[in-house]
Amino acid sequence: MSTTTFSGISHLDFSVSDVEASAAWYERVLGLRRLRRVDLAERVMIVLLHEPAGLVIGLNEHSATIGGAFDEHRVGLDHVGFAVTTRNELDVWQARLAELGVEHSPAADTESGAALVFRDPDNIQLEFWWTKPRGGAATS
Repeated sequence: MSTTTFSGISHLDFSVSDVEASAAWYERVLGLRRLRRVDLAERVMIVLLHEPAGLVIGLNEHSATIGGAFDEHRVGLDHVGFAVTTRNELDVWQARLAELGVEHSPAADTESGAALVFRDPDNIQLEFWWTKPRGGAATS
């Protein structure tokens, strides 16, 4: 019997209220690079790339947006976690977010790792996540 699998996440698409403002925020805060803008009949989409990770993020401004700002308590997406390789990187990101005036939580340690939570202009919850190595030893 063959096994069906997949190799990873191809892309993430977010619905946003102002595609140009959101694209500028993702470029400024996360260092994404704009690949293209596509103007369709019912939506405008800007495609961005995070080159080191190869992650593509699509931002979509629909002509018929339903509801207000993002709320992770609604059924659907809760948040997106971006991996960092060391615990120290969270502290570096925390300083960077503060420098950019992006509201964020403090980097918080848990049994399995540590998280730094922040939100985009539409309140979509994002986080940087460091996974503690097996055996509990921290790496810097």
